[in-house]
Amino acid sequence: MARRQKIPDKIRKQIEIAADHCCSYCRSPLLAGVAMVVEHIVPLASGGTNELSNLCLSCYRCNQFKGTKITATDPYSSKDVVLFNPNRQKWADHFTWSKNGLEIIGLSESARATIDLLSVNSEC
Repeated sequence: MARRQKIPDKIRKQIEIAADHCCSYCRSPLLAGVAMVVEHIVPLASGGTNELSNLCLSCYRCNQFKGTKITATDPYSSKDVVLFNPNRQKWADHFTWSKNGLEIIGLSESARATIDLLSVNSEC
């Protein structure tokens, strides 16, 4: 298992820019004061690495709900699927906003499973 290391500021800035200063999952903006962390897409505990290709920007809430999970159940198909990977998949190919702009809708099994696991559309 890779060791947890402090992510250098230069790398964190690269990650923030790549994520357009928003959470890679729920799209909450960094600039609005939402606490952000550098997320290991595949957690170190699950064999992930500290390489840039395995890191993304995540709000603290999404990061806490995700924990060390790499799969979840799609609530529609009941299949266990790999979670959305923001570095390998385009957000717009897997998610869209509801007509009123208040909820994120999953367009794929991985997106629906990610939304459900991270409780993206819950009020608390």
